[in-house]
Amino acid sequence: MDYFFLIISGVAIGLVVAAPIGPVNLICIRRTLAFGPANGFMSGLGAAIGDTVFAIVTAFGLTAVAHLIKGYSHYLELAGGGMLIYFGIHTFLAKIEARLDDKLASKEKGASTLFRAMVSTLALTVTNPATLLGFTAMIAGLGGLAGGHPNFASAAFVVIGVAAGSTLWWLVLTALVGLFHASINDRAMALINRGSGVAVAGFGLAVLIHLANKLL
Repeated sequence: MDYFFLIISGVAIGLVVAAPIGPVNLICIRRTLAFGPANGFMSGLGAAIGDTVFAIVTAFGLTAVAHLIKGYSHYLELAGGGMLIYFGIHTFLAKIEARLDDKLASKEKGASTLFRAMVSTLALTVTNPATLLGFTAMIAGLGGLAGGHPNFASAAFVVIGVAAGSTLWWLVLTALVGLFHASINDRAMALINRGSGVAVAGFGLAVLIHLANKLL
């Protein structure tokens, strides 16, 4: 069993799932610009934890859990769409802080605030059943590795790779965005807030429309 190859494959899956520009990416970018890289990274870490949970469910063949999640997919989509619309409106209406003063910086970098940032994106990730289906398809493609005899050890290495790949994406993204923070003025931040707010709310509306079409 080539465990190194399994880890690299898991890293690739984690990057593929995390990298596309979607609502969580927009939220992390906006939080990085507004509150600094630590807040943005913790937001991304919440998504990485959600990705890891889905990787565990699929890689270890927890079919009962997978079926349970799929069985409540409509409720999860409804919750996820609603949260996206809320985040979009909140971002659109957010007050502009081009430079964090000491009091605001302390508040936004506090442990409780960073934890809330992580939990919010974790909730967005796990309420997206499409992510589970994507992991199922990609990890199933690894089933034939090493002679077609997957086991718990191989699954564990894939999960480790997924966690590493997803976390790596959020670390690189927030670090790069953080480098440009000093050059962002009030006008640019207002445009970013409004643009990302509309985009995130649009994602949420699209989720709800898709759900309505399935139910009708």
